[in-house]
Amino acid sequence: MNITIENETFAVIDTKEKITVADSFVVPQNKIGDGHGEAKIYLGHDNQDTRGIFGEKGFGITCFLLKKDLLNYLEKTKVEYLNPEQPYQNKDKLQDLWLSRKQKVEGLNEKIHFELGEKEYLKGPRVYAQSSDTAYQLIRELSLPNITYISIVKLANDKGEFQYYFKLFADYFGETKHPHTLEQEKEDNPDEDITRAMQYKFRRDLLDDCPFCPITLISDDRVLIASHIKPWAASNNVEKLDPFNGFMLTPNFDWLFDKGYLSFTDDKRTILSPFLSKMTYSKLNISDNLIIKKLPIEGREEYLKYHRENILN
Repeated sequence: MNITIENETFAVIDTKEKITVADSFVVPQNKIGDGHGEAKIYLGHDNQDTRGIFGEKGFGITCFLLKKDLLNYLEKTKVEYLNPEQPYQNKDKLQDLWLSRKQKVEGLNEKIHFELGEKEYLKGPRVYAQSSDTAYQLIRELSLPNITYISIVKLANDKGEFQYYFKLFADYFGETKHPHTLEQEKEDNPDEDITRAMQYKFRRDLLDDCPFCPITLISDDRVLIASHIKPWAASNNVEKLDPFNGFMLTPNFDWLFDKGYLSFTDDKRTILSPFLSKMTYSKLNISDNLIIKKLPIEGREEYLKYHRENILN
């Protein structure tokens, strides 16, 4: 798998899929507890998998963030900054912090580099690393504990040199939507019967158009999910009901597609996000640039363009 960043093409070597940000890692303004903690990041247990990604004991690696990812993270977590569910020490200041942090990120370069080195003097079964660089401190500043996780992709350029792509994600206590957002959606859509009727019509019309999962070719509708290409929440009433705004998918692929780990080109090829590991994709029996012959594309081009530009990680 290859990805292009700032006009440079990299080979994806491996991925550390999910590092949950602990309260001990974030800056004092974001803390829930009263401990100071250390600014080190936990990368995994000291085993073959972790060493295979980051290197032998005492490693130093070149890393980067992308401004667009940081702005996207701030938009995703704005609802928590403004309507905090966790008992932050500075809960009343979070709204102002969100605005000042957004302004700071907007003034950065598109690609923000930093160096990261292992804290090799620490004993035990865990691998920790730390950096004094500004971009690393920015991760600590933006991240809200417990609901933030970091994925790291190991990349190689055409000279065989490694770089590590860090990206921040938000996970609201096991849900992709914040509790305040879910409550607001209920208030905005008081008639659940109408919503259910709309979703039923969408599913029925989509099944008429494509009565099977184009990836697995499973046609038993009991295990098929009507997946919107442009999400329900982002769609107008016409788009919500448009069968061309969807695919019938089996649950694993519905999850990948909905969460932005899978998308498709207009010539029916898969696009996999680098933020899941090759091992995970292998176990799911899906690969990058795979032609899905039965994928219905005609009429879905604009919806797929939206998905690639706004949903794909």
